[in-house]
Amino acid sequence: MIELIDSHCHLDFPVLRAQSSVLLAAAESVGVCQVVVPGVLQASWAEQQRFCRSDGRLFAAFGLHPCFMTQHGSYVAALEQLDELLAQPDTVAVGEIGLDFFSADADRDAQMALFQAQLRLALRHQLPVLLHVRKAHDQVLALLRRLKLPAGGVVHAFSGSAQQAQQYIELGFVLGFGGTVTYERARKVRQLAATLPLTAMVLETDGPDMPLAQYRDQPNCPQRVYEVAQEIAQLRDISVEEVAAVTTATARRVLLRCVV
Repeated sequence: MIELIDSHCHLDFPVLRAQSSVLLAAAESVGVCQVVVPGVLQASWAEQQRFCRSDGRLFAAFGLHPCFMTQHGSYVAALEQLDELLAQPDTVAVGEIGLDFFSADADRDAQMALFQAQLRLALRHQLPVLLHVRKAHDQVLALLRRLKLPAGGVVHAFSGSAQQAQQYIELGFVLGFGGTVTYERARKVRQLAATLPLTAMVLETDGPDMPLAQYRDQPNCPQRVYEVAQEIAQLRDISVEEVAAVTTATARRVLLRCVV
């Protein structure tokens, strides 16, 4: 049986949490043996931690997501709690954090301040980061060059250019690929999945979001990582076993090296 890792799935979100045992059993049946569960809001961290600790297949990351700025408040207390959570030995990463400048009315200064604060915590705790980046790759890359995070991390749902991909790789980061690669119209992402070094890629679902083309009306879930691997194998003209072996080794090296 091949082994796969879903490097980014919000399995604690209510739509998935209610059936998590069923979803994990289905995922395990196709080889998905471990799932990284990112945090997005301070209010959900405690329950997220309990949830991940209840199942040895789940690994928690904690962070303040840039798309929920209005819910983070002044975030001073949140950063203090985050500092404590990152000191826990079973916390595998800081995330989901980043910059999202997709909306014209995004508060870029506030996002930037929060992002920098969380990057400094990652540096302090020597943890990798799970990055959410939309319309802000140049700004994120500039910060990463300046702070030089030795533990690197994952650029979740990567959709930048080949040049930006190479810059992330040179900084010690790997790139997350998920359901987007199954859409024929996603030519840039599919080309990147076909041509980037396989050692620089990890697999993800972002469940319940970013469903695969054939499941676009359904919540995404860890089981679908297998079909992401199949799609990438087809694009690269290699076996799904090779995709699984390389991406799983990379996910363990980057995200799970301290716990597995």
